[in-house]
This record gives sequence, C-alpha cells and structure tokens, in this order.
Amino acid sequence: MILTPADANHGVIRLGSKPPSIAMITAKGYKKDFLLPDDLAIRIEDLSITYKINVDTKKTLKNAVMRASKGEKVRMRSVEAVKKLSLDIPHGSVVGIVGANGAGKSTLMRAIAGIMPPTSGRIIVNGKISTLLALGVGFNPALSGRDNIILGGLAAGLTRDEIDSKTDEIAAFADLPDGFIDLPVRTYSSGMYGRVAFAVSVSMTPDILLLDEALSAGDAAFKEKSFLRMRELVEEARTIVIVSHALATISDLCDSAIWMHKGRILAYGEPELIVAEYLKFLEVGTLPSNLEDM
Repeated sequence: MILTPADANHGVIRLGSKPPSIAMITAKGYKKDFLLPDDLAIRIEDLSITYKINVDTKKTLKNAVMRASKGEKVRMRSVEAVKKLSLDIPHGSVVGIVGANGAGKSTLMRAIAGIMPPTSGRIIVNGKISTLLALGVGFNPALSGRDNIILGGLAAGLTRDEIDSKTDEIAAFADLPDGFIDLPVRTYSSGMYGRVAFAVSVSMTPDILLLDEALSAGDAAFKEKSFLRMRELVEEARTIVIVSHALATISDLCDSAIWMHKGRILAYGEPELIVAEYLKFLEVGTLPSNLEDM
C-alpha cells in the first residue's frame, strides 16, 4: 500500500495484514504502564519529538564569554524530528525504515528504545528490547571486548551465570583476530567495534531488536553471517525494526517497510514497493548498484 502524506498521517497506521487483537495486556510505556492489544510489540501514539540545536557558527569558549559579557543569548533553532506519528507494530514483524538523512529515522528508533523521551504523545513497548543504534555505544574503551560483552549482558538484564554461558558464543560470533577479544576496545578498528556490538545485540534473545545501520558493520563474510543470524531471529518470530540505507537488505529481510520524510510517514507497505517508490523519489533509477547505501 502506498499512501500520500495526508493519508499516511491520518489515524493509526497498523503494519501487517492481520486484524488487531481484542485481548488486552499490561505493557511498559514511558514513565508508566498501559493497556495494549496482546498481538502488538510496539504502539506509538501521536508521537512528536522536538529538540533545539545551537546554530552559532563558531562554538568557542571565547565567543561564549563574549556573548555573555554583552548579554547576548545563544542562537538556537528548534528541530521537529518526528511529527504526530502513530504506528502499531505487531509481534513477529520485521520492519524496515527508509528515508533521506534528517527524515527522523534514528530519532524514532531512539525514542522506541527509551533513550529519547517524547515531546508529546507516547510509546508503549511489550517485550524485552535489545538495541544497536550506534557502534560501540555503551562500551567502555578501557575494557576488553570480553569485559564489554559482560557489561552488555548486564545492561540487557541477564544474570552473571547467563552471561558467562553466552560469552564464548558471542566472542566466537564476533570472530576477531587472534587475541583481540581480550585487548582494550580502544585498540579496535570500527569494523571490530561493529562485530562485537552486533554479536552482543543479537545474542541476548530479545523480544524486540532495534538496529540502525548495524548490518553494514564488518567485512563481506561478517555481513553474510549477520544476515543469516537475522534470518534465524525472523524464523523465531522476533520483532525487528531496521533502519538502513542498504535498500537490498530492506527488500530481502523485511516483511513491511515505512518511508519517513521530514518527521512523518510518507508511505508504508510491501518492502519492494516502498523501495521502488523511494528510488523514484531520489531520481536514481532501479539498477542493482542503487540498492546499497542510499
């Protein structure tokens, strides 16, 4: 289904083809719990997120002191990153999000993860979330990769015994060069960061997995391994939300997709159709070379 901007933002968008459940459960929301249909993993209600950015061209201590001495205020600009977005994501969905830089994709993911609070509206989540929203976020660069695996497991709510039983498996999946798993993370390349971070995120058996460009980490062999692991999670009926500029991944892995533009959902539906419309919008055609990193 392809929608116009006006259609796409009228009422709640429900992904998937199954009718909504009438059975209700209590689910975790921002600051308090809410009732939620038991077939939903995520419900987003009238979500808006606005933040302010400093637009001064020279952000130096000297300029700050000069402004303060003159009684001048820092010039700020409000950015409406997400605008009145309502979305239902059922359990077992694999959702791809596409859109140009600045469309609000990453802001939406951080809001679902609970990292960025809504300006208005609310997000209700039913299940345990694992996130990989930026490479190495949450890692302690002074600690080894193995120690950071333990930290990641503790952050995910696992017990120490559960983490110990998974550490070797995660280290094997990351498949770093000999000895690097026990070296400080500050010595890692960005690809090695990505391998360990992805391995931790997908090994915690989450109910909901949020990935922002995570599948682009590592070399070709690791990307293939990552894709196969994602396939396993799909077969386990995990709920997965992926932000990616690799449009081939969206088409191959997802069962539905949404196209965000300037903080709103411009269109949603079958991934192949959304990708095709997005490519038309970018005026780059539909050659295979255009299916990566758009």
